[in-house]
Amino acid sequence: MPTRITRDIDIRVDAKYEAVHSDPKMDQFVFSYHIRIQNHSNHPVQLLSRHWYIFDSNGQYKEVKGEGVIGIQPIIPAGESHEYKSYSNLKTDIGMMWGNYLMKRMSDDQLFEAQIPEFQLITPSRLN
Repeated sequence: MPTRITRDIDIRVDAKYEAVHSDPKMDQFVFSYHIRIQNHSNHPVQLLSRHWYIFDSNGQYKEVKGEGVIGIQPIIPAGESHEYKSYSNLKTDIGMMWGNYLMKRMSDDQLFEAQIPEFQLITPSRLN
């Protein structure tokens, strides 16, 4: 499970191919990913926005930016975590993603970026 720690914010990603929602004959490959953001700092933080870089194996590249995650800007108390699931559509059976979250330390409104680790999006058939 890819993990990255930035300023005591631990981000872990678990990605999975969603065969039921994919259609390889139409070049549609759906991958879900589960994100866990653990706050190891002594201060509550708020996730303000996300910035994703998404690549597939035919060279297509997308950037996705937006407020919060899945419609919210969660506050993560010191020592606690926030988890969510989302998905990405690719036109190929192999790809990768990474990015960052803009975070705010609630005690002094200091902004910083927490890095999301790079993770692979690969269909099980490519692993054999």
